Amino acid sequence: QVQLVESGGGLVQAGGSLRLSCAASGRTFSSYAMGWFRQAPGKEREFVAAISWNGGSTYYADSVKGRFTISRDNAKSTVYLQMNSLKPEDTAVYYCAASLGGYSGTYYWANEYNYWGQGTQVTVSS
Repeated sequence: QVQLVESGGGLVQAGGSLRLSCAASGRTFSSYAMGWFRQAPGKEREFVAAISWNGGSTYYADSVKGRFTISRDNAKSTVYLQMNSLKPEDTAVYYCAASLGGYSGTYYWANEYNYWGQGTQVTVSS
């Protein structure tokens, strides 16, 4: 079992920044790839970013490329999502997830993940 706890969400003005953290406990953190997804009211959960087990590869949704950065610290069992130049359309609940093995090569699909956190709210005001 893996437990994931997100933090760092909040209310920010458009153009501002936030850094989300996701702390993992349980199985060896470095065994799995990590991803961030988000879900806005009335919309489906969507992929935001993913990072390989050693941080050597990262993947981003087109909508956040150049603005968001995913990183991980295996010594701290934590994955981060640095979000810059935030827009109102970034408003959503953000979830981190852990994958013990995907199939797409980019960890794009939600069903590639085995464990999920409870989510943290990010609200961007215009």
